[in-house]
Amino acid sequence: MGKWVEGKVVNLRQWTEELYSVQLEAKIAPFTAGQFTRLAMEIDGEVVARPYSFVNGPDNSVHEFYFITVKDGPLTGKLIKLKPGDPLFIAPNSAGFFVLDEIPDAQTLWMLSTGTAIGPFLSILTTRDAWQRYQNIVLVHAVRTVEELAYSDEIRQQLDQHPDQLQFIPFVSREATDFAIKGRVPAAIENGQLEERAGLKLSADNSQVMICGNPAMVRDTQSVLEARGLKKNKRRDPGQITTEQYWKE
Repeated sequence: MGKWVEGKVVNLRQWTEELYSVQLEAKIAPFTAGQFTRLAMEIDGEVVARPYSFVNGPDNSVHEFYFITVKDGPLTGKLIKLKPGDPLFIAPNSAGFFVLDEIPDAQTLWMLSTGTAIGPFLSILTTRDAWQRYQNIVLVHAVRTVEELAYSDEIRQQLDQHPDQLQFIPFVSREATDFAIKGRVPAAIENGQLEERAGLKLSADNSQVMICGNPAMVRDTQSVLEARGLKKNKRRDPGQITTEQYWKE
C-alpha cells in the first residue's frame, strides 16, 4: 500500500438499503470541486481500488464519498462494514476535468445528475466560484424512489443561503409524488417540462449544462440538447455541454 495514504474513517452514513456514504480524514493533496479520487482496501492479500467523487468541498478536511453497493462487489461489501477509527486507503492525488475551471461563463448553470452522481455537484456548490459566475443554478437529481433523494439537509442549506440563485428539481421515476417530476431527464427537456418547472430557458446562448450519471441518461440528454443547438464543450472549441459518466456501458 506504499502509493496510498492511510485515512481514518470518521463516519458511515446509510441512506437506503443500497446507498451509503463514507467520511474519512486523510492528508492528501488539494483537489478541485468536481474531481474524483480512488479508495482502496487490502482484501485477501490484494489491493482493491475504485474511483469515487468527492462530495465535500475542497475546504473541508473530512472527505466524503457517496456510493451504491455492488452485488458481490469486493470493495463496497467491505466499505459498508467500516466503523469510526477504521483505516481506509485513499490516493494521494485527485483527478478529473468535471470542474468549473473547464466550464465557460453563462447566465444559467444546469447541473443534471442521477443517483450517486449528485456527489460532485454538491462539492461544486460549496465553492464561491459557482455563485460568483452564474446568475442561476439549477440542480437536478433523478432517482427511482423518494428515499434515494439523499443529502436533503445539505441541499436545503444551499437553498437557504442562495434563495435567489439556486433551484433544486428532483425527479422520481418509480413513485408518484406531489413535488418531483416523474420520468426521465431527457424527456423533460424535450417536452419543455424541466424549463417550465425552473422558469428558465435552456438554450445555447444563455446556458451551460453539466451532466453526470448513468450512461443512458448522459447519452440521451446530450442528444436532446444537441438537437436544440447546444454542443459538446471542449477546450479548443468551447460549447455548452460537459459530461461525466459514472460507469461505462
